[in-house]
Amino acid sequence: MLYGGLEAGGTKMICVIGNENGEILDRATFPTLSPEETMPKMLEYFKGKDIEALGIACFGPIDLNKDSKTYGYITTTPKKLWANYDIVGEFKRALNVPIGFDTDVNGSLLGEITWGCAKGKTDALYITIGTGVGGGIMSNGKLLHGMLHPEVGHMRMVAAEGDTYKGHCPFHGTCLEGMAAGPAIEDRWGKKGVELSGDDKVWELESYYIAQALASLILVLSPQIIILGGGVMHQEKLFPLIRKKTLEQLGGYLNTKELADIDNYIVPASLNDDQGIMGAVKLAIDAAAE
Repeated sequence: MLYGGLEAGGTKMICVIGNENGEILDRATFPTLSPEETMPKMLEYFKGKDIEALGIACFGPIDLNKDSKTYGYITTTPKKLWANYDIVGEFKRALNVPIGFDTDVNGSLLGEITWGCAKGKTDALYITIGTGVGGGIMSNGKLLHGMLHPEVGHMRMVAAEGDTYKGHCPFHGTCLEGMAAGPAIEDRWGKKGVELSGDDKVWELESYYIAQALASLILVLSPQIIILGGGVMHQEKLFPLIRKKTLEQLGGYLNTKELADIDNYIVPASLNDDQGIMGAVKLAIDAAAE
């Protein structure tokens, strides 16, 4: 069977046709302009492809409450052209197939759980650190939604000793996103992260904030694995620093086999940056089965 997948991002929309084995058979990418410019191209791509269902892993905030009048909407996004936009409804009306819908980070986590490094886990955490910071959470075998959906990127941080940076987030200043996302790195140091790869002090500070967040999330969620993706995490030197600092932040309080094998507990994404779009295909598979 064929399934459609859409990874809806702030800069680009990735559309694919996949199958139940997670194989991507065809793909197209469109820039994220206005809905009036972008939606017709995506609808045309999926039409006539004989897909059983469509899965959408979408930037947010989004409404995931199926009892809500605005279920399937992109809601209060800072991407103003897409604010309060009924993305699920538009696809439903045009394609008339079941549609699975979740956050982009839950999509990435679902891809890793289904076909990647989190396969077989019931409790897992995926964090993307790039232009922004987002987190997808699986708890007791289910993707976590709750009142809206987790926004782990906006956890408040305790500043590192001597760090006077006020943070880049317009809402919270010194939250994780405000201190550790790509724009915060560029704002703080005057260069993009890729240009700072040889500057150890940059990554020592970056790893401090990421580790602080991970320690808190470990204590609250008790995940069996933590996966870190996104453009910032292409700096592979971050992983040993984050692992070391996370254990320091936990202070020896927890004693588990996972933490004893920290190199296989805090890990990079494993699906060649396709985890999000593969998760979207899995959302379609699940929607077709409902």
